[in-house]
Amino acid sequence: MIYLDNNATTMPSAKARDAMLKAIDELWHNPSSMYRAGQATKRAVELGRASIARLINAQPKELVFCGCGTCSIHTAMNGAVVTHREVENPNIITTQVEHPAVRYLSKQVGERMGVETRWLPTTSGGRIDAVALEKSIDERTILVSVQWANNETGVIHPIAELGRICRDKGVTFHVDGVQWVGKMPTNVGTGNAQDLGPANDDDCGQWIDMLSFSAHKFHGPKGIGTLWIRPGTRFAPSSPGTQELGRRGGTENVPGILGMAAAAEEALEFLADPAKRRELAAHRDRFEARVLELVPGAVVNTPPNPAHRVWNTTSIAFPRLEAEVLLLMLSERGLCASAGSACSSGSLEPSPVLLAMGIPEELAHGSIRFSICRDTNPGCLEEAAQMVAACVKQLSGAIPV
Repeated sequence: MIYLDNNATTMPSAKARDAMLKAIDELWHNPSSMYRAGQATKRAVELGRASIARLINAQPKELVFCGCGTCSIHTAMNGAVVTHREVENPNIITTQVEHPAVRYLSKQVGERMGVETRWLPTTSGGRIDAVALEKSIDERTILVSVQWANNETGVIHPIAELGRICRDKGVTFHVDGVQWVGKMPTNVGTGNAQDLGPANDDDCGQWIDMLSFSAHKFHGPKGIGTLWIRPGTRFAPSSPGTQELGRRGGTENVPGILGMAAAAEEALEFLADPAKRRELAAHRDRFEARVLELVPGAVVNTPPNPAHRVWNTTSIAFPRLEAEVLLLMLSERGLCASAGSACSSGSLEPSPVLLAMGIPEELAHGSIRFSICRDTNPGCLEEAAQMVAACVKQLSGAIPV
């Protein structure tokens, strides 16, 4: 099998699996219990929290463990809405290129809580328009929520520029970092590390108020995500309890936390070497070029500027074809990819993300996302390109001219 759907999920690393098994076998006691075994589990949880905090250069107490990336996003957004109840006719600002976790909740808070959602446009390359954000914010804006990197295209948004605007106007800035954290250096600036290397902007992390990320996107387990909250940020828990310093109730997922911590430590090692990311980006670029060479008419949906795209993602459109049919054929040959967000799989509608970028509906219908990981073998990418070309040729021959 050739697996090129790492934006949907990654294979858990051996260290992450070992950490989870240790938690299941030895540290299965409730970390809230007062006896020694429970306190030993609690110490392990807090050590894990510290490892995860180092991944983004934060203080451990600033992290809130959640059930996944979507849960983290919802905890952040609901927490911001609830704590601004005094605002009359409030609004939140986001974009149509967000993950469904943000788009669906934005619509829901409008229906249930009377919060207006303002949808920002993007540039032709899929990046958020900072000028439009500045014009959209008013005295009733309580939250801006955007992605750091798009899950379907890998497009990197100008987080520092957007964050400065929010800070200047006193608006809480939440960032969905699910497709960023663990793949790219992240420095929110409240921890003890002096330098975690450059990200896409010189100082983007310091402008973020809340950051969501998820373990299974960087070789950790599913079922565990994290919300980082900058000290001083207005936040109200949507599921109160005694755990997580009163910010989210529920017994801690100890195996998930320890697995995430192990994955975070490995991610930090990977991020310490910028040359590795450049090498992987080059593999991705060669794969793109090979597909375009073998499949006349294929189009890359993402911007050519490497500074505007995460190293692991490409979205390629195959005109006159339906992505779902092509994906099924590729699956039969042993190649795993997707038509967009895994959370929207099964939908026969074209990706709203691609449509919001201005990509024609015909191309959006035939678009496939390929996403590699830090362990992807470049030899597999040549084989994958050949598979794609063969399947496209077979399907194209079945379509009447």
